[in-house]
Amino acid sequence: MAVAGPATAPEGPRVALAAVRPRLGLVGLLYTLAGIGWWRTVGQMRGMDHGPWSGLGTIWWFLGVWLTMMAAMMLPSVAPTLALYSKMTRRRSPVLPLLFGGGYLLTWAAAGVIAVTVGRIVSAATGSALAWGHLGRVVAGGTLVVAAVYQLTPLKDVCLGRCRSPLGLLLGTWRDGPLGAVEMGVRNGAWCLGCCWALMASLFALGVMSVIWMAVIAGLVAVEKTLPWRRTASYSTAAVLMALGVLILCAPHAIPDLTVPMSHSGMAAAG
Repeated sequence: MAVAGPATAPEGPRVALAAVRPRLGLVGLLYTLAGIGWWRTVGQMRGMDHGPWSGLGTIWWFLGVWLTMMAAMMLPSVAPTLALYSKMTRRRSPVLPLLFGGGYLLTWAAAGVIAVTVGRIVSAATGSALAWGHLGRVVAGGTLVVAAVYQLTPLKDVCLGRCRSPLGLLLGTWRDGPLGAVEMGVRNGAWCLGCCWALMASLFALGVMSVIWMAVIAGLVAVEKTLPWRRTASYSTAAVLMALGVLILCAPHAIPDLTVPMSHSGMAAAG
């Protein structure tokens, strides 16, 4: 017994390291993809920030930018869930976590299609009524106020609880096989969408083509999903959004790095 102990003792750490290594690799891949997403977003959106309700371009161009943005903003926050899913499926297929992540991004792609479609319909129906010099400023400020109020609703609390408790979410929606991995990713993305849709609406109200505001919203998402004190995180995020909404309504020029669109009268004076 005394001889066997020292000979087998090192096996434990080796086995543990072998079990952890794939998950570390997956998390590293996610953060690498997020980094590439940030790099690509900075390049694609340079000079395109025209402030609140910036033009979205063609649907395919915007969808490409939107998916890049979602990869940059959301993959780090979903990394713990994907790492846990990888641990639960490590003996089945290394491809399953990637399919899960693909399903997650598919949900956000659908949200992007809905956003650009609604934007086009509203723009066609209202014409210049939602321009900054008319109702655009009021709608932008109101969007941020609504987003702040949503942070304090029971629905937000339920969705955030699911996002912060990946084990319960995975066990409650478990599906086997590749299609099951995609379906679980879609379901996880749906809970995340329920948690973050108001923050994404705030991004449109602040300037969806602004890398700075994109980083601010990504930071708020990360705080909500990682800070140990869930209610403190939600209330803090609500306070930030409410303050931004009130400032847009009362003193938009006081907001740092906010591109304030020129009104029609301002454009005429500049001309």
